[in-house]
Amino acid sequence: MKWILTSLLLTLSSGIAIAETSQGRSAGQTLYLPIYSHIWHGDITSDGQRARTLVSISVSIRNTDPAKAIRVLSAQYYDTDGKKLKEYVTAPKTIGPMGTYELFVPRDDDSGGSGANFVIRWQSDKPANPPVVQGFHANLPVGRSIAFTTSAVTISDE
Repeated sequence: MKWILTSLLLTLSSGIAIAETSQGRSAGQTLYLPIYSHIWHGDITSDGQRARTLVSISVSIRNTDPAKAIRVLSAQYYDTDGKKLKEYVTAPKTIGPMGTYELFVPRDDDSGGSGANFVIRWQSDKPANPPVVQGFHANLPVGRSIAFTTSAVTISDE
């Protein structure tokens, strides 16, 4: 039984890796990145309250093309209700081959809520490898730390 579960996990994880790496070149995309300015955790208390932990978010936009630059045209930050809170890229930002551009949402900015997200648009003059876009969430006090990542997915502009 243990062997079957191990095989199944390896098969599933291999499929995920293949799906992530088989995406073709593109001249641009719109990406959706789920993020959390806070997370709910624990049990609901007798007075109906939930525990909430604030996290900072580092958004990493990584150009995976070894030869072509890409441009980040916009990075719009939305709250849980879908209200646009901020544009993080006020002018197009070029990321050179294999370079990274980072955005940061500080821990004390909880305006996004637990359902916050970024919509990031990028383009390239010629088809390039799509970027890897991730959100790294962290709250690292001594004795009780939390850290996790989220990954962007391609969405339609329409």
